[in-house]
Amino acid sequence: MDYGLIGERLPHSFSKEIHEKIADYKYSLKELNPDEIQNFILSKNFKAINVTIPYKQTVIPFLDEIAPEAQAIGAVNTVVNRGGVLYGYNTDFGGMRALIERTEVDLKYKKALILGTGGTSRTAKAVCERLGAKEILRVSRSGKEGSITYQDAYENHTDADVIINTTPCGMFPNIFDCPIDLDRFPHLSGVIDAVYNPLNTALVLKARALGLNAAGGLYMLTAQAVLAAEHFMDKELDAVKLTNEIYDDIYFSKRNIVLSGMPGSGKSTVGKIVADQLGREYIDTDALIVERAGEITKIFAEHGEAYFRDLETEVIKELAPLNGKVISLGGGAVLRDENVDVLRHNGEIFFIDRALESLIPTDDRPLADDKAKITALYDARIDRYMTTADYIIDGDCDPDDVADSIINGE
Repeated sequence: MDYGLIGERLPHSFSKEIHEKIADYKYSLKELNPDEIQNFILSKNFKAINVTIPYKQTVIPFLDEIAPEAQAIGAVNTVVNRGGVLYGYNTDFGGMRALIERTEVDLKYKKALILGTGGTSRTAKAVCERLGAKEILRVSRSGKEGSITYQDAYENHTDADVIINTTPCGMFPNIFDCPIDLDRFPHLSGVIDAVYNPLNTALVLKARALGLNAAGGLYMLTAQAVLAAEHFMDKELDAVKLTNEIYDDIYFSKRNIVLSGMPGSGKSTVGKIVADQLGREYIDTDALIVERAGEITKIFAEHGEAYFRDLETEVIKELAPLNGKVISLGGGAVLRDENVDVLRHNGEIFFIDRALESLIPTDDRPLADDKAKITALYDARIDRYMTTADYIIDGDCDPDDVADSIINGE
């Protein structure tokens, strides 16, 4: 290959899409086992590559020249082949610094805990030092390589101001995993997670729920890719402008559009229009439940509402790790905090706000099959719809106009 990414497991990677937005070159993903790394690097059958988990330190002995900043950090994520001479760089440093500054996490005179001991943790430590942290501790399960254990962190370092996760915990497909209990660190002011898939990890969502500045790693990934491309092409780019533009494009394409609203509010009609206009897959959670368990009226009659809600949560958890979908929810899906939380890993919720008088009873919805039931449901749910929505969309207009409002985030 000419350009690409090497790592042990890459099904979650967004790097190909990012690099092919930066410049006109083909970018490949190549998974390698540990015993294949040396031969691949020394064969030099590439122009330039990025390196990810777990090989950012592994590749170093096989390189001819290493940039001073990469040498100091002890991790390389970019290798350029110039006439058979291999040069190593670390663009993760610039990427992580850009992410931290964008998120407005202040490290000056602060105490930082860095989760993990791999190459990205070394980069995070260097960034923390550059940004003026007063104390920096790396945390691992084993406590090796000069790190402390998680137990030690809980017992002796609950005064930490900032936590940075550089482990793969919480990465796709295990998106519900969280590497550390933030409730045990009452002095936190910010949380950074290098994981970028899902868009919002469990760690980031928890931090935001606590009112902290927090962000996942997509901006870091984009920024370091732009910096790596400068080395690939030996050309200076308008890095900040390009990073922001590509980040916005990638975030929009990977974000799920999740539609909530009352039965009869037009979620299905609008959702199909949005999906068609964006070229995305449309998914209806009620339709999936019907496929698995039969008609909803029958489920309610034979098993009750609680059983239906459990089925609904099961379906939503399966959809949450997906990217770039249009998902229409059943009318009561947002009543459970659990559903809202898991949907936010990769999605934003658009509430289609249609006036009560415009909602029509439907026989296939046992809680909304007459006007009195719809009125009672509306009164009981309207506040919940509002508070769980990232966007409130006027549903009292033509479906095409509603769809346009959703696409434009209005």
